[in-house]
Amino acid sequence: MKKLLTELIPLFYGKLFNLTVILNPERTATKAFDIFCTIRKGRVKPIQATFLDKAKLTLETIGDHKVQTYNWPGNGETILLLHGWESNTFRWRNLIEKLKKKDYNIIAFDAPAHGNSSGDRLHVPLYSISSRFVMDKHQPKYIIAHSVGGMTTLYDHYVNPESSVKKIVTIGAPSEFSQFMDHYQNLLRFNDKVKNAMNKRLKEWLGFNFHEFSSAIFVSNNHKEGLLIHDMQDAQVPYEASIKVHENWKNSKLVTTTGFGHSMHQEEVNNEIIEFLRS
Repeated sequence: MKKLLTELIPLFYGKLFNLTVILNPERTATKAFDIFCTIRKGRVKPIQATFLDKAKLTLETIGDHKVQTYNWPGNGETILLLHGWESNTFRWRNLIEKLKKKDYNIIAFDAPAHGNSSGDRLHVPLYSISSRFVMDKHQPKYIIAHSVGGMTTLYDHYVNPESSVKKIVTIGAPSEFSQFMDHYQNLLRFNDKVKNAMNKRLKEWLGFNFHEFSSAIFVSNNHKEGLLIHDMQDAQVPYEASIKVHENWKNSKLVTTTGFGHSMHQEEVNNEIIEFLRS
């Protein structure tokens, strides 16, 4: 029954949007984005709290959100970690242990609507506001970002190119927002009138249409050193995303894995990151 409802609810919304877009395309587009940005998991579980509670730093007020930051102190350079969609800082546990051994000063935070932070929705510009706040406060030299966290930092450095950051690592990060919208349309099966209304709304809201919101475009003015790590069998974010970004990011290196999936917690991945930071 639960599986059936999971399949039917998106279709209900799709049919609803197909009707309401005729009368009010702007409101339909806004509602469609609200549903798209709603976070359904990623809160801290009891088994994760044991690890995270020891490192809690401050609960920052950033706009309308309370954002939980963490610190594993060290005497070396400061590193900022950005997790992915419907995840939280706990996803970095394996890498954090390796970075601690190298005496890095590690800063992380739970994105709005994730982990111990407030809210119920997230989108890249909102994530960017939080990351910029934390960057300004802690002045990291390196950023390591997974999945949508990678898109976030590349977007942020496009609109705010100046920062203390010298090197950026992205892991399994997406490139094209248009691909998310294609998937969303296929899932809800709404018509092109709804999609076009959403495209117009995005342009009015952020100044980008679907095809302009692209990490491959965002890196065009990025002069930081970059490391892109992506698995050829990533089932959530296509490997081609990092190829496209790498082709447009002049100072980047692409590392390809096979069979590691999307999460990329493997020791080989973490060793590759540390080698890049120390080079």
